[in-house]
Amino acid sequence: MKYMMLVCVDAAGFEADEDAEDARDAEDGGSFPWLDDVIARGIRLDGDRLRPPREAKTVQVRDGEVMVSDGPFAETKEVICGFDILECADIDEAVQVAAAHPVAAFGRIEVRAFWPG
Repeated sequence: MKYMMLVCVDAAGFEADEDAEDARDAEDGGSFPWLDDVIARGIRLDGDRLRPPREAKTVQVRDGEVMVSDGPFAETKEVICGFDILECADIDEAVQVAAAHPVAAFGRIEVRAFWPG
């Protein structure tokens, strides 16, 4: 079954860490043990980091009119900074994979199943 893992962090920390994260990626050659593991096990189907919420656009259509606003759709303390699409036997396995993600130690990981189809 497919699951989406939404990786969430504190908004203030995400904005501040953008440059630091790029520097860390350059230093360690982009090595990410969690990622290496789930790819090797065939669990991760896709995923990526997301650009900061300040670069987002929220789109709504009301009465045929397209309305676009800057930023994320909700004002919250946490933001989605990345996602992963997983193929796991069940929700318990998906939760185990999420719990091993390094962001789980200081942020939050939401795991949601795809509708069957």
